[in-house]
Amino acid sequence: MASGLSAGTNSLNGSMESSPKREGQSTTNQGQPNLKHVVSVKDLSRSWLMTLIEKAELLRQTPRPLVRERLAGAMVATLFYEPSTRTRMSFEAALTRLGGSIIGAENALENSSAKKGETLSDVFRVVGSYVDAIVIRHHETDAVAQASIYSPVPVISAGTGSGEHPTQAMLDMYTLWREYGHLDGLKITVVGDLKYGRTVHSLLQCLTWFEGVQVTLISPKALSLPSDMLEQLRASGLDVKQGENFHEALKTTDVVYQTRIQTERLVDDAEAQAAKDYSIGLTELGLLLPHARILHPLPRVGEIDPSVDQDHRAAYFRQVENGLYMRMALLDELLGGVAR
Repeated sequence: MASGLSAGTNSLNGSMESSPKREGQSTTNQGQPNLKHVVSVKDLSRSWLMTLIEKAELLRQTPRPLVRERLAGAMVATLFYEPSTRTRMSFEAALTRLGGSIIGAENALENSSAKKGETLSDVFRVVGSYVDAIVIRHHETDAVAQASIYSPVPVISAGTGSGEHPTQAMLDMYTLWREYGHLDGLKITVVGDLKYGRTVHSLLQCLTWFEGVQVTLISPKALSLPSDMLEQLRASGLDVKQGENFHEALKTTDVVYQTRIQTERLVDDAEAQAAKDYSIGLTELGLLLPHARILHPLPRVGEIDPSVDQDHRAAYFRQVENGLYMRMALLDELLGGVAR
């Protein structure tokens, strides 16, 4: 695990003041020009990510009674229009550990007024009058970003269709930092569904902020990264290439970022069948360097064999735990901690 962050404070005992506005933190909102939403990686920056990593480490090390004072009395709504286990529960656990409370709608597409045709902008106006922030997963790629300007409180995306998943990318970067102690200079192989995989889309954008990162993309041709996104990444300076030989890529990489096939978004079952050539078992594990790490946003559905789990290079369950602390840090930042 990495150590030695030069934190502005070494405790969270109530002395930390509300966080100042940082680079990447101004999202225009009707009537509230400084209200911060996190609906895309574009709402983040390298400096703010490192601040959140710093805070996540401090929260991790601070006694729970002190942590529970951070957001005592705060309330957050979770609205999930698509299924979720880790993201929903980690946000709910994060706020509870910080002393706040949750109200929510699971399966909101069927069990809310969306069933009656209510617009998302109206949902944000209504729910925003009850709570201090909204965490939302939505099935449409652009709907959350478009409607967030109507929300009177911060909106955090918990994943939008096949678009982005910014907080997953944040916890992925936090995991890489904890495993390696740095984020510059890593060789990363991204495997699986790169077309519909929103976690991949957000992670790759974050990687553009760091020096010397080399990315190899491995996927069935039908599920390759959209060409416009690939061009944007290269224009941002990321060293990224399309790989052809999965096993050869494993031999030299520092990180394998494995993903599942988004079967719920496929239009052709043949796309899913082609992805079976890119799974990780004991044979693939034997090709990896001793210091390599395997990450996966989960759930897995066969692309990593359970026989791999006990190897120290399998970091995906540590990755899950890191998500709790990163989301605690984000909520604490957006809602002001003890200075609320």
